[in-house]
Amino acid sequence: MMRKIYALLILAACLVATTAQAAFETRATAAWILDQTTGTVLLSKDAQKPLPPASMSKLMTLNMLFEALRDGRVSLETQFSVSDKASAMGGSSMFLTPKDRPNVEDLVKGIIVQSGNDACVVVAEGLAGTEEAFARLMNERARAIGLRNSTFANASGWPHPNHRMSMEDLGLLASRLISEFPEYYGYFAMPTFEFDGRVPSNHRNRNPLLNLGIGADGLKTGHTSEAGYGLVGSAVQGNRRIVFVITGLENDIARAEEAERVVNWAFRQFVQKTVAEKGTRLASVPVWMGSERQVGMIVPEDLELLVPAVVRGEIEAEITYETPLRAPIAEGQQIGTLIVDLPDLESQELPLTAEIAVAKGGFLPRIRTAASVLFEQLTGSAEGL
Repeated sequence: MMRKIYALLILAACLVATTAQAAFETRATAAWILDQTTGTVLLSKDAQKPLPPASMSKLMTLNMLFEALRDGRVSLETQFSVSDKASAMGGSSMFLTPKDRPNVEDLVKGIIVQSGNDACVVVAEGLAGTEEAFARLMNERARAIGLRNSTFANASGWPHPNHRMSMEDLGLLASRLISEFPEYYGYFAMPTFEFDGRVPSNHRNRNPLLNLGIGADGLKTGHTSEAGYGLVGSAVQGNRRIVFVITGLENDIARAEEAERVVNWAFRQFVQKTVAEKGTRLASVPVWMGSERQVGMIVPEDLELLVPAVVRGEIEAEITYETPLRAPIAEGQQIGTLIVDLPDLESQELPLTAEIAVAKGGFLPRIRTAASVLFEQLTGSAEGL
């Protein structure tokens, strides 16, 4: 049986405010904003809807390439050949020719900075033989890493009716690239890249936030007539990192303005607070047939919450646990969950663990437990008369 304990997290010393949190109104047709540091979703607007991702889906191609690097299937110095199909790709380009033998590092830079459609096809063919086979692998890998609303038809984001990603999936993918591949993430902040000195006018990173001094360091823009203008972005200020995705803006100026608004809002309207230090006991719960009658529920790590900067006084929380809680119980074993409700944010669930180990009880604890159960049964029967 699930039992609940209602509690209050007292934040009055940390949070002094007089007004409620104002919701963020974005001009993007779909958006998703994550505080990666705490795992808190700050905004979700049509975020699970599969939409044309344009070049933002190149992040999946990069994920596949980074995984190949990590597994040792290729190195940064590995050279790939350029097929006629790759060199004939339209749109954004590294301007590769069949005579070229670009290495993996050049291709990573070309995809990120120049948004090279040709570079994506080179990677696809180099890893899977054909772009079609690579797309099938992308779909398999997407399901494996939890992208629930994505399907891929190509490596570049070239318009196709079966090429779709949700904004949430793009954000989760970006977060994965940041956390799983820190050794390669620095490429996303490169301001310029020229392959063999070709077409200098095409060598600038299209991310409009990189030079604004607001902590932006990635990830990828996208644009097609069907998708509009979009951006998967990330920024760091202090000890916080946010990841966000916007799409459907009418032009590159609107995209730049909206992306900067998102960053400013996310960092200025929310603050990270330590609510309870590691080892703080939040509750004590009874133990069935144990050497101890009760065990404390504690916070296993410093309990940090992202809260609206303007929130009133106390925040309600709920502790849930399975009852009866049976011995033996190991110290540090999760025995409950703290559920915190915050204004304008999704509920946050945090583990609570056992403060001490509780062994199975001997003869006396078992007699005591049996007597307690008998008493409850008799009391219940009497109340029913």
